[in-house]
Amino acid sequence: MAHETLINADWQSVVDRLGGAERLELEARELRAFRRVRQIKCAVDLLRLTLAYCLGTMGLRLTAAWAEATGLAALSNVALLKRLRKMEPWLERLVGSLMGTPGDGLCAGSAQGRLIRLVDATVVAKAGREDRAAGGVWRVHAVFDLPAERFSVFELTDEREGERFDRAAVVPGEIRIADRAYLQPDRMGTVLAAGADILVRAKWNGGRWLDADGNKIDLIKLLKKARKDYLDRSIWIGRPGGTPLALRLVAIRKPPEAAEKTRTRLIARAREKQRVLQDGTLVAAGWVILVTSLDAAAFPTNAIGDLYRLRWRIEIAFKHLKSGAGLARPPAEDVGVAKVHILCHLLMILLTEPLLAEQLGDSPRQAAA
Repeated sequence: MAHETLINADWQSVVDRLGGAERLELEARELRAFRRVRQIKCAVDLLRLTLAYCLGTMGLRLTAAWAEATGLAALSNVALLKRLRKMEPWLERLVGSLMGTPGDGLCAGSAQGRLIRLVDATVVAKAGREDRAAGGVWRVHAVFDLPAERFSVFELTDEREGERFDRAAVVPGEIRIADRAYLQPDRMGTVLAAGADILVRAKWNGGRWLDADGNKIDLIKLLKKARKDYLDRSIWIGRPGGTPLALRLVAIRKPPEAAEKTRTRLIARAREKQRVLQDGTLVAAGWVILVTSLDAAAFPTNAIGDLYRLRWRIEIAFKHLKSGAGLARPPAEDVGVAKVHILCHLLMILLTEPLLAEQLGDSPRQAAA
């Protein structure tokens, strides 16, 4: 499905996928995106007009001209802008309805039949020059479910809100997997308390490592003393918001060429920024360091490594969102319109994924991962 499909040929199929014209009309009025018939005849036409602007390249003036030329609506670019600013709640509802309930459509065979949820975020630069100079971004927080191979959560914030391991509600029994940015002991504790297991990558100096008695552990010493290609033991992480978090440390030695490649990259980056690398950083570069709550009997060391490698599925999903669905910097500096622009692209990725699966048979992510 191309952008043009959403605004031209197969428009009725899109309306049907979203619940039909009657449902769309009710939701748009409930959320005050569409209030009365004036320049635009119905909520379906309003949605089509919004998608035409956000998924196309015409801008406000040309989109308004296109709408009038096709008989879709008769309104100025200013009136269109006002309409777009009111679309955010309705688009959030539509995105949520397409995602459904986490865990729907699961098949057996992955992680002993348990739901795997990959947590990550991607960013899109803001449109304004001053915002970009100040590092302003829109951050798309997401959860990607396996083996269903689909997004189950999207949340949009700006740069003021960081990544949070407990942002999405827990599905009891899930295994939640995330990278180093999510080594957040208090938030990890919240997810565990809600009935999930966790698997998170760790920096060697990213946590306060403790033993059962609360004594500090030197993680680099442990790695240096390791006689095998892995380290698998109990560990505790200190946290300001409560008692230390009891977890399992799983460190897996990288192949020599991969370790050397990582060290070379770290040395080059430190030289560029005129920084001195710590010895511990070079030692840890030879390892993948993970912490998990999964039981060692049910999930031995090699199974933990296999599970963490699944995290790249969400990276592939984000790549599809940006390159396949065309998510790029919103064209407007207006906050409301920027959010609508991103939500339209999220809506498109959810509409197109089932069609890709039908055409290709198996999930394109499974083939690429």
